[in-house]
Amino acid sequence: MTDERENRVQADRELCGLINGLAKQIEAHVRARAATLGLTASQGVALRELTGPMTLRELAERMSCEPSNATFVADRLEEQGYLERHPHPGNRRAKQLVLTPSGAELRERLLGLLSEGSPLAPLSSQEQDALHHLLARAVVH
Repeated sequence: MTDERENRVQADRELCGLINGLAKQIEAHVRARAATLGLTASQGVALRELTGPMTLRELAERMSCEPSNATFVADRLEEQGYLERHPHPGNRRAKQLVLTPSGAELRERLLGLLSEGSPLAPLSSQEQDALHHLLARAVVH
């Protein structure tokens, strides 16, 4: 292997390690903040991602999980009174997930907690924007 290729492989390995480490820190942060509200990490992620009415498939995509896992999480949130299923206005076979008023309030509390001590907090707004741009380029080939 040439030195240049070996250096590239090493740099890629280190970058992957940093990204993995950041993902673990974010996951732990979400888990800890969600727990303070009596939620699981998955429920916290679902609430964070429920920016408006959406289907289970859309939620699963945003949560980076299988639709069956999103269904389980949505069922729990619905049982707790934080979520309702409404008929989809454009697809009579689909349902939309909609936060109840108490679900919207809980989401706001969670978002406040997630902003405190975030693993991304040490980065300036410009650095976060740059990181977002670079990761988006890497993920969307």
